[in-house]
Amino acid sequence: MPFYEPTDELFKDIQERLKELTAVVKQKQLMNPEDLFCDNQEFMLIMNISKRTAQLWRDTGYIGFSQLGNKIYYRIKDIQDLLNENYNPKTK
Repeated sequence: MPFYEPTDELFKDIQERLKELTAVVKQKQLMNPEDLFCDNQEFMLIMNISKRTAQLWRDTGYIGFSQLGNKIYYRIKDIQDLLNENYNPKTK
């Protein structure tokens, strides 16, 4: 197996990409949660639920959503509100 030695040009390219990614992440962190959406797959991963449970929650009005064609989106704020509404504080 030949030894691969990165060049300065490759390092500069990687550094530039990292700067761009860092800027995107920082910008998203500053955005209002009401402006951020996630798709159904991300929602299921966040909530650790099945596709059927996500469908049930939408059908019963448990969570708000937007639908564009076959694609479903949820506001991050709505997910936070759902969790806050169902929060049970620690008892002493």
